[in-house]
Amino acid sequence: MNQRTSERIIEASLFLAALLAIVIVLLILLFLIQEGAPVLVKFGLRDFLLGMNWNPIAIVGEPSYGIFPMVVGSIYIAVGSLILSVPLGVASAVFLIEIAPKWAQAVIRRGIELLVGIPSVVLGFAGLLLLVPLIRDTLGGCGFSILAGSIILAIMALPHIITISADAIADVPSSIKEASLALGATRWQTIRHVTIPSAKSGIAAAVILGMGNSIGETMAVLMVTGNSPILPEPIYNILDPVRTMTANIAIEMNYAAPGNHQQALFATGIILFLMVAILNAVSNTIIRSERVTQR
Repeated sequence: MNQRTSERIIEASLFLAALLAIVIVLLILLFLIQEGAPVLVKFGLRDFLLGMNWNPIAIVGEPSYGIFPMVVGSIYIAVGSLILSVPLGVASAVFLIEIAPKWAQAVIRRGIELLVGIPSVVLGFAGLLLLVPLIRDTLGGCGFSILAGSIILAIMALPHIITISADAIADVPSSIKEASLALGATRWQTIRHVTIPSAKSGIAAAVILGMGNSIGETMAVLMVTGNSPILPEPIYNILDPVRTMTANIAIEMNYAAPGNHQQALFATGIILFLMVAILNAVSNTIIRSERVTQR
């Protein structure tokens, strides 16, 4: 077998692997649509997405399938986790690449890899035993809250944000930084006005990836957010319990009867799928626009 034939086999194998990934995603989407679309057609997308009441097994009256409080809860917790994790993650990435000595970089990267390996259920259990009582005793409320979920998800998002941001910062050409220093800028001015702006497309991708992971997380938020399918009162109260869409699926799929209830859970999965797809599209758009600007 000559080298050209080997290269063609490798190219074909890589193409088939990429094609298989696309096919799997499409099959998942088709399955979600098949199972969840009937309830969207029956009750209407607007009423399902903007409805305020979730009561699929109503004893008195008609069952209701409104997921708006859970959409808000998912977004609140995801945004809250980014508010906590992005500044710390980007700062850690800057320290890792621009300031830390080589030995410290190796130690920090191993610590980040170890943090990635911690199961989400372990972090959720730690939050249940430590974080929830701490919030209850210091800030009030019942402890199960948006704040608790945001903190746990911030811890889970940190490794992704640090790793991707560090790679983006490391890819900034050294000639640009050296030119800034040669013009009289200090090390901090170079980091702030040259390095970080040059790496902002990668940092933006890290942030959006972190938000996508936060929206899709299930077990950790299920354990610390209280799982109350209502809006916070008042709406900005981060000490109120909420329920996310992923937690709702995990809680109720076990006993959901075939029919409207089960289909509503699959329809919730469709909404989640679309939210993550939109985030990915926004991320790709930002990266492409930044590449065009840099050229």
